Amino acid sequence: MTFTFAVPAADPTTAAAHFLARLSVETDVSDVHADLSAGIPGLVVVDSRGPAAWAQGHLPGAVHLPTAEIATGAAGLIPAGAAVVTYCWGPGCNGATRAALEFARLGHPVKEMLGGFEYWVREGLPVVTDTGLTRRPVDDLTAPRSTITCDC
Repeated sequence: MTFTFAVPAADPTTAAAHFLARLSVETDVSDVHADLSAGIPGLVVVDSRGPAAWAQGHLPGAVHLPTAEIATGAAGLIPAGAAVVTYCWGPGCNGATRAALEFARLGHPVKEMLGGFEYWVREGLPVVTDTGLTRRPVDDLTAPRSTITCDC
Protein backbone atom coordinates (compact mmCIF):
# COMPACT_ATOMS: atom_id res chain seq x y z
CA MET A 1 0.00 0.00 0.00
CA THR A 2 1.17 3.50 -0.79
CA PHE A 3 0.49 6.40 1.53
CA THR A 4 1.30 9.08 -1.03
CA PHE A 5 -1.29 7.84 -3.50
CA ALA A 6 -3.78 6.21 -1.10
CA VAL A 7 -6.07 8.86 -2.56
CA PRO A 8 -5.40 8.81 -6.32
CA ALA A 9 -3.87 11.89 -7.89
CA ALA A 10 -6.19 14.23 -9.73
CA ASP A 11 -6.32 13.92 -13.48
CA PRO A 12 -3.70 16.15 -15.16
CA THR A 13 -6.27 18.75 -16.29
CA THR A 14 -7.64 19.15 -12.76
CA ALA A 15 -4.12 19.25 -11.32
CA ALA A 16 -3.00 21.90 -13.82
CA ALA A 17 -6.03 24.07 -13.00
CA HIS A 18 -5.35 23.72 -9.27
CA PHE A 19 -1.67 24.65 -9.50
CA LEU A 20 -2.37 27.53 -11.87
CA ALA A 21 -4.98 28.86 -9.44
CA ARG A 22 -2.46 28.72 -6.58
CA LEU A 23 0.21 30.50 -8.60
CA SER A 24 -2.30 33.22 -9.53
CA VAL A 25 -2.67 34.23 -5.86
CA GLU A 26 0.70 33.28 -4.33
CA THR A 27 4.33 34.23 -4.91
CA ASP A 28 7.51 33.51 -3.03
CA VAL A 29 10.30 35.44 -1.35
CA SER A 30 12.83 34.82 -4.10
CA ASP A 31 10.52 36.08 -6.87
CA VAL A 32 9.54 39.18 -4.88
CA HIS A 33 13.20 39.94 -4.21
CA ALA A 34 14.03 39.56 -7.91
CA ASP A 35 11.18 41.88 -8.94
CA LEU A 36 12.05 44.51 -6.32
CA SER A 37 15.72 44.36 -7.36
CA ALA A 38 14.71 44.79 -11.00
CA GLY A 39 12.48 47.76 -10.16
CA ILE A 40 9.39 46.27 -11.77
CA PRO A 41 7.01 49.21 -12.27
CA GLY A 42 3.60 49.14 -10.62
CA LEU A 43 4.59 46.60 -7.95
CA VAL A 44 3.81 47.55 -4.35
CA VAL A 45 4.86 45.28 -1.49
CA VAL A 46 2.73 45.77 1.61
CA ASP A 47 3.77 44.82 5.13
CA SER A 48 0.50 44.13 6.93
CA ARG A 49 1.99 43.73 10.41
CA GLY A 50 1.57 46.18 13.28
CA PRO A 51 3.85 49.10 14.14
CA ALA A 52 6.10 47.17 16.56
CA ALA A 53 6.77 44.46 13.97
CA TRP A 54 7.45 47.06 11.27
CA ALA A 55 9.95 48.81 13.55
CA GLN A 56 11.69 45.51 14.25
CA GLY A 57 12.45 45.16 10.54
CA HIS A 58 10.80 45.19 7.12
CA LEU A 59 11.52 44.65 3.44
CA PRO A 60 13.31 47.49 1.66
CA GLY A 61 10.78 49.48 -0.33
CA ALA A 62 7.77 47.98 1.45
CA VAL A 63 4.77 50.08 2.39
CA HIS A 64 3.49 49.74 5.94
CA LEU A 65 -0.26 49.24 6.04
CA PRO A 66 -1.62 47.03 8.82
CA THR A 67 -4.49 44.83 7.73
CA ALA A 68 -7.07 46.67 9.85
CA GLU A 69 -6.20 49.93 8.04
CA ILE A 70 -6.26 48.69 4.44
CA ALA A 71 -9.91 49.50 3.72
CA THR A 72 -9.49 53.11 4.82
CA GLY A 73 -5.81 53.75 4.07
CA ALA A 74 -5.02 51.96 0.83
CA ALA A 75 -6.32 54.70 -1.49
CA GLY A 76 -3.86 57.19 0.01
CA LEU A 77 -0.83 54.88 -0.20
CA ILE A 78 -1.36 52.46 -3.09
CA PRO A 79 -1.71 53.79 -6.64
CA ALA A 80 -4.87 52.72 -8.47
CA GLY A 81 -4.20 49.60 -10.52
CA ALA A 82 -0.94 48.77 -8.74
CA ALA A 83 -0.12 45.09 -8.39
CA VAL A 84 0.13 44.36 -4.68
CA VAL A 85 2.08 41.69 -2.81
CA THR A 86 1.23 41.27 0.85
CA TYR A 87 3.34 39.79 3.61
CA CYS A 88 3.09 39.28 7.35
CA TRP A 89 5.26 37.32 9.83
CA GLY A 90 5.49 33.92 8.19
CA PRO A 91 3.86 30.59 7.38
CA GLY A 92 2.26 30.33 10.82
CA CYS A 93 0.37 33.58 10.33
CA ASN A 94 -2.55 34.29 8.01
CA GLY A 95 -2.25 38.08 8.25
CA ALA A 96 -0.96 38.33 4.68
CA THR A 97 -3.93 36.25 3.50
CA ARG A 98 -6.38 38.61 5.22
CA ALA A 99 -4.52 41.62 3.80
CA ALA A 100 -4.58 40.15 0.29
CA LEU A 101 -8.33 39.60 0.62
CA GLU A 102 -8.80 43.27 1.52
CA PHE A 103 -6.79 44.39 -1.52
CA ALA A 104 -8.74 42.04 -3.78
CA ARG A 105 -11.98 43.54 -2.42
CA LEU A 106 -10.60 46.98 -3.32
CA GLY A 107 -10.01 45.81 -6.89
CA HIS A 108 -6.22 45.41 -6.87
CA PRO A 109 -4.45 42.52 -8.54
CA VAL A 110 -2.85 40.90 -5.50
CA LYS A 111 -0.67 37.99 -4.40
CA GLU A 112 0.38 36.75 -1.00
CA MET A 113 4.12 36.26 -0.42
CA LEU A 114 4.57 32.75 0.94
CA GLY A 115 6.96 32.50 3.87
CA GLY A 116 6.47 36.13 4.85
CA PHE A 117 9.04 38.16 6.72
CA GLU A 118 10.43 35.02 8.38
CA TYR A 119 11.55 33.41 5.14
CA TRP A 120 12.77 36.72 3.71
CA VAL A 121 15.13 36.96 6.68
CA ARG A 122 16.02 33.25 6.69
CA GLU A 123 17.02 33.47 3.03
CA GLY A 124 19.53 36.19 3.94
CA LEU A 125 17.75 38.99 2.10
CA PRO A 126 18.14 42.64 3.19
CA VAL A 127 15.98 44.05 5.96
CA VAL A 128 15.50 47.68 6.99
CA THR A 129 15.75 48.37 10.73
CA ASP A 130 16.19 51.51 12.81
CA THR A 131 19.96 51.08 12.41
CA GLY A 132 19.81 50.78 8.61
CA LEU A 133 20.02 47.94 6.13
CA THR A 134 21.03 44.57 7.55
CA ARG A 135 21.17 40.89 6.56
CA ARG A 136 21.27 37.73 8.59
CA PRO A 137 23.21 34.69 7.43
CA VAL A 138 21.33 32.39 5.06
CA ASP A 139 19.61 29.47 6.76
CA ASP A 140 20.68 26.57 4.58
CA LEU A 141 17.33 24.87 5.20
CA THR A 142 15.66 27.62 3.18
CA ALA A 143 18.19 28.62 0.50
CA PRO A 144 21.65 27.74 -0.74
CA ARG A 145 24.37 29.73 1.02
CA SER A 146 26.08 30.57 -2.26
CA THR A 147 23.21 32.37 -4.00
CA ILE A 148 20.02 34.29 -3.26
CA THR A 149 17.83 32.13 -5.46
CA CYS A 150 16.95 28.46 -5.07
CA ASP A 151 16.89 27.97 -8.86
CA CYS A 152 13.52 26.24 -8.65
